[in-house]
Amino acid sequence: MGRSINNQTWVTEFILLGLSSDWGTQVFLFVLILAMYLVTTVGNSLIILLIRLDSRLQTPMYFFLSVLSLVDLCYGNSVAPQMLAHLLSAHKCIPFHSCVLQLYTSLALGGSEFFLLGAMAYDRYVAVCHPLHYTVIMHGGLCLGLVAGCLVAGFSNSLMETIITFRLPLCRNVINHFACETLAVLRLACVDISFNQVMVAISGFLVIMLPCSLVLFSYARIVAAILHIRSTQGRRKAFGTCASHLTVVCMCFGATIFTYLGPRSASSVEKEKMVALFYALVAPMLNPLIYSLRNKEVMAVLWKLLDKFR
Repeated sequence: MGRSINNQTWVTEFILLGLSSDWGTQVFLFVLILAMYLVTTVGNSLIILLIRLDSRLQTPMYFFLSVLSLVDLCYGNSVAPQMLAHLLSAHKCIPFHSCVLQLYTSLALGGSEFFLLGAMAYDRYVAVCHPLHYTVIMHGGLCLGLVAGCLVAGFSNSLMETIITFRLPLCRNVINHFACETLAVLRLACVDISFNQVMVAISGFLVIMLPCSLVLFSYARIVAAILHIRSTQGRRKAFGTCASHLTVVCMCFGATIFTYLGPRSASSVEKEKMVALFYALVAPMLNPLIYSLRNKEVMAVLWKLLDKFR
């Protein structure tokens, strides 16, 4: 574990308790998580490949989608391989530096994804409310700038939160979680963590509520624009362009708001595990399925690609 000086421990590794201590349950979880990880990897890689290969998908909407798929792909790889290894191992340890890297990476990718969803909401707002000027407004430079801004914001916020989390003296090295996560690591501290809790709350507000506010504003304007469309077919088409994004937004924002901004309770630790598992594995797996199955253009390109292999 490390050396102890004045009741404070210099931690060299952490022990992750994971989701269950029962061997049968761990084997079941291994098979389930492996299947989800494979679907996540294949699904998101396929989305990126299809968008790169077909000129019909070279639009701002699909550019943002390809970046979102890349973020989901990286996020899954930051958590799932270590989870799979620990489920079949009796020694569920992670070195200190690996824990720091995992916390930083998962926070950075998660924060970037929220900002990306906000940027994608703005893209849908321009497409529905200003269709004639869409290509002029959403030019390549703006799209690249929005993506760069989302990544810089996500990684900068993660750097700040990671530094203030691991600067604390730790009394224990047993993390009641399946991965290195901010709230779980803070519970190991020997000192008062009020400052860290305030910073986590501020960070959560900036990373979650700011993009959420942009999403709400964009969709309020989109709904108002759709209501002014006289034909039913026109309304259905306008809403269809936003349905997949809105589904992903509700799924991702809802789960994270429940985890970090919800009320604390005796069972909050287990709830945090379940929601973190959902966001780390389920959401990245569902995102490509939602965007592909509900999108005729993506499905058409997929069938075209499959026909070539046949």
